[in-house]
Formats: sequence, C-alpha cells, structure tokens
Amino acid sequence: LVMVLNSTSVSWSARIQMFLTFCKLVAILMIVVPGVIQLIKGETEHFKNAFAGNDASVMGLPLAFYSGMYAYSGWFYLNFVTEEVENPEKNIPLAICISMIIVTVGYVLTNVAYFTTISAGELLLSKAVAVTFAERLMGNFSLAVPVFVALSCFGSMNGGIFAVSRMFFVASREGHLPEILSMIHVRKHTPLPAVIVLHPLTMIMLFNGDLYSLLNFLSFARWLFIGLVVAGLIYLRYKRPDMPRPFKVPLFIPALFSFTCLFMVALSLYSDPVNTGIGFAITMTGIPAYYLFIVWDNKPKWFRKLLGK
Repeated sequence: LVMVLNSTSVSWSARIQMFLTFCKLVAILMIVVPGVIQLIKGETEHFKNAFAGNDASVMGLPLAFYSGMYAYSGWFYLNFVTEEVENPEKNIPLAICISMIIVTVGYVLTNVAYFTTISAGELLLSKAVAVTFAERLMGNFSLAVPVFVALSCFGSMNGGIFAVSRMFFVASREGHLPEILSMIHVRKHTPLPAVIVLHPLTMIMLFNGDLYSLLNFLSFARWLFIGLVVAGLIYLRYKRPDMPRPFKVPLFIPALFSFTCLFMVALSLYSDPVNTGIGFAITMTGIPAYYLFIVWDNKPKWFRKLLGK
C-alpha cells in the first residue's frame, strides 16, 4: 500500500505523512497523560534502583545506542528530499531542530510513563509496550492504542520509502546505479522505478525474524556512512573553502559527531562481530562496484547496454 501511494502521488504521500505524524503525536499524548497522572499518584516503584544490575561496559554501548538511535533515526530523511523542499536553506535546519525537540521530549516522557506502570523486566517481555501499558490503565479505551501504533508504523514506513527512493533516484542519476532508477513517471511525476525496487528489498529484510540482529546489521552500515559523510563535510570546509554554504555550524559539532559515529561502529564490530561483520562485508562490496561502474571508462559495448547507457 505504501509503495502504491508513493508511486501514485508525491503530494498525497506528503499529506498522508502529515496526518500520520499527527496520529503519532496523539498516541504519545494518550500514553504521556495517564503516565503523568500515575506520577502524581506516587507510582514511582519502578524508578527505584533503576540502573541496578545492568551491564554498563563500554563494549555493550554501541548495540544499546543502535537501538536508541533507531528510534530517533527519522532526522536525516529530510536531507534526502532537499530538492523537493521549498526554501531549504531556512526550512531544513528549522524542521530538524523543531522536530528533534518534539521527538526527544515526547519519547522521554513516553518512557517515563511506561515505567510508572510496567517494570523493566515486563517491558522487555512485552511484544508491544504501548498496548501492554494501555491494557493496564485505559480499560476498554485501550483498543484505540493498537490502531494508533499501527498508524505510527505505517507513517514510519511511508516516510522511509519517500526518502530512500530519492536516494536511489539520485544515485542512478549520478551513474552509480542502473539508469532506469532515475526515471520519473511522465504524468504522475513520481520516481516510480526507484520506489518499486524497494519492495523486494523490504520483503527480503522481513524474512529475517530476529529484529535485533537486523537492527545491528542495518545500523552498522547506516552510522558508518553517516560518520564518513560528516567527516567529508569537515574535509570540504578546508579543501574547498569558497563553496557556497547557505548555512554553517561550528566545526567542533561535526567533528564530535563524526568521531562518535565511527567510534561506535568500530566498537560494534567487536561487540557483535557476526551481524556487524555481515554489514561490513556488504558495505565493502561497494568498493569494487564503484570502480567497475563509475571509474572504469572503457566499458565494452555489451556492458554499457546492460547498464542501460
């Protein structure tokens, strides 16, 4: 359904995303308000000795951070659709700053609300924490929460498909992927091939039943590239100082951010060598692919025909 929506209309994808974001905020409020009421009643039992018995070793940090940062990971999707944003110099930094504040406050309050009713052990065992929370506090009204959770998941997928398809589209336009992925539907003006190719990739990922393995596997590649991209920003600041820069940030921010990303990626290779190792191996296949498809100029005719050139 998400693929069809993104193939049919850009404007409708954006409108539905706005509606689903509103639903997500309503769901958060439905959890936060009862949680605040529980706090007022003095339900703080699960906050006592909250960090007792936990493994706080450095080696466990990357995998813990991967799970946390996945929840906040929507922040970089906006950068994928810069070409479709009006007045990006002003709107992109503004949107990221406002949304990060809203998401951070909302997610922290949501977790506080959970712990007023659910212990840490019960939270880990629950298949859907929001649903467990609602069943204990909301009675018959709890039936609404799974609906909002489903809408929230739908919104996350819609936003992801909307953004990632643009990455495929631009990569193809730059010659890094087959040319067909840079084509746009003549009437609907949507990047139809780039959207469609995501469907089989998504289905393949769904066959992996272990969510945490998939999360570690995905996060390794994601944060490696984010760290490298931000390091590239620092490189360009010195190498090409005269490039137009509509907005800039103090250099220590990207330096600290890039170091943190690459440090976590390096540690995660040690902490979970199997899943992160697979991610690393797949990432490394990009090097011969780059030289084969981009650097190699004298490609034979049959090879160029295969690429659609």
